[in-house]
Amino acid sequence: MARVEKHLGIKDWALEDRPREKLLSKGIASLSNAELIAIIIGSGTRNETAVELSRKLLDVVSYNLLELGKLSIVDLKKIKGIGEAKAIGIIAAMELGRRRSLSTVEIKKKIESSKDVYDYFHPLIADLPHEEFWILLLNRANIIIDRYKGSQGGVSGTVMDIKTILKFSIEKLASSIIVCHNHPSGNKIPSDSDKSITSKLSKAANILDIKLLDHLIITSNGYYSFADEGLM
Repeated sequence: MARVEKHLGIKDWALEDRPREKLLSKGIASLSNAELIAIIIGSGTRNETAVELSRKLLDVVSYNLLELGKLSIVDLKKIKGIGEAKAIGIIAAMELGRRRSLSTVEIKKKIESSKDVYDYFHPLIADLPHEEFWILLLNRANIIIDRYKGSQGGVSGTVMDIKTILKFSIEKLASSIIVCHNHPSGNKIPSDSDKSITSKLSKAANILDIKLLDHLIITSNGYYSFADEGLM
């Protein structure tokens, strides 16, 4: 008969290893990242508590939550003790945090600098494992009209369709646009292709009296602005 592995539930943990009780008695800010993840996954394994399992998980990403957010369900399941249910819970929690950050920056509707654009898009694309190309549409006062994803590619690149970008800009009566894409590698330096497509889009937009204000390359640890570098 196969032996059924018993998972340690929170009630089986030593009192100092019970993050729920700690949260209630000392507040949410008193919990470490490992303790917060332990609450999400709910239980550990036969030989380790959820807190210990969470520490092992964080050790894999060097305790960097941005790197944790890049892990897929397949990646998480490679860690001993993390099954599909726990992996889904972690992925859902990271996505909720990402959406909360995005909701916060959306309150600010006026774009006044490249940093505003970075703050707007960072929660959306900075830690993705693939490239995405986004367009921000603005009115004459630099107030955001709309945004949309122009394309999604692989780890090393994505394709930008200039005709589609301009069509959408005209339909929304945009006076200016800002484009951006992420580099999953973390390298902020634009490629020759990035420079070429920026130049082509700028010239095409000018013909339609639409100003391309900037092109940002966004990574998890910073950004590159064509406008700031004098390349627009």
